[in-house]
Amino acid sequence: MKIGLLHYSGPPTLGGVEQTLYHHSLALADLGHQPRLLVGQGEPFDPRAEVRRIPRLFSGHAEVLRVKARLDAGRVTEDFGRLRSAIQEELLREAAGLQALVVHNVLTLHKNLALTSALHELQSQGRLPRLIGWHHDFAWERQDYQSELHPGEPWDLLRRAWPGVAQVVVSSAQRARLAELYMVPPETIQVIPPGIDPARSGRWTPQVRDLAHRLDLERADLLLLLPARITRRKNIEFALEVLAALRRESRQDVRLLVTGPPGPHNPGNQAYLEHLLQLRQSQGLERSAHFLHVDLPEPLRDLSDDTLASLYLLCDALFFPSREEGFGIPLLEAAHARLPCFCSDIPALREAGGTHARYFSLNESPERVAALLHESMAAEKHFLQRRLVLQGHTWERLVAERLLPLLEGGTDG
Repeated sequence: MKIGLLHYSGPPTLGGVEQTLYHHSLALADLGHQPRLLVGQGEPFDPRAEVRRIPRLFSGHAEVLRVKARLDAGRVTEDFGRLRSAIQEELLREAAGLQALVVHNVLTLHKNLALTSALHELQSQGRLPRLIGWHHDFAWERQDYQSELHPGEPWDLLRRAWPGVAQVVVSSAQRARLAELYMVPPETIQVIPPGIDPARSGRWTPQVRDLAHRLDLERADLLLLLPARITRRKNIEFALEVLAALRRESRQDVRLLVTGPPGPHNPGNQAYLEHLLQLRQSQGLERSAHFLHVDLPEPLRDLSDDTLASLYLLCDALFFPSREEGFGIPLLEAAHARLPCFCSDIPALREAGGTHARYFSLNESPERVAALLHESMAAEKHFLQRRLVLQGHTWERLVAERLLPLLEGGTDG
């Protein structure tokens, strides 16, 4: 679909709405759509997101400010009509070919009422693509704006639902307020909150961004990290058995990341890797046990120190079932990253993990260790909150699961 996103300004202008335009555009492009920003000011930021500047859309444009000064005093002058006509011509030209147009704040804010009125007239005449009103702020609800608002049009356009326009707000509290303002049932207004970019907030390196995308790691319910070279003393086959048991027990998409290549000093380590890959296949774990040295293409296999550190911010828990260790640096790194640690009960790991790691005997069954992991993580409030965010509040998922159905379905307000 060719989808327009309209606002007074766009990236790189700082602001919550501008950030929404930025992330919505990238997510739509990632999904194969063609976003087009219609903004008063802004700059291109990605070759897949077209930016068309229409200066008269900007709330700070000199002509817009002159008209607004008169409107704030309650005067609708000929200048208003001329500005509205000029905006209409530009909108018709720049919105040509779009299948939907998402309008941010313009239908409920008075920062450029000539733009609001132009959109209303064109939409009433059926000369625009389907409109989605995306409301972040409501002028008629703000006490500090009341002196700038007056009965009649164009001000009344900001407090009534336009027929045929789908209405979106960013929270349930706002839905209640807008429903009261518009005098419509709340269920006619959709709630689509802002999101986060896990890669940015998690300070992922480009390598981590790439592997997370390739392996679809953000969709996982639980990500376990095993940062080790592939050697027999690391007991990786036990990790695979625990993973299989944990997936059966929880019925969730649990994943395991094994970071390293075969250890270079023992020729038998390559045979051990082959054994692990066979075990992975026999347990049906090809899509959930990720050996980064095998599953990533050649350029990505050599993980940088920054990437290895970033993996602690990507994953949910450390799983370290070694039979022998000299000390246990991964437990320190996990603790510093606030990651829960689950490890074998051997002296070196006891010394590194202290009283805060969860230990299991090497004689325990995979099922018992899986139960320990499952029960412990179910009580980890930080993990549960993080998963709630990742599963419902990433820009990618919000666009794919909530915005696109609205665009494609044409829900009316």
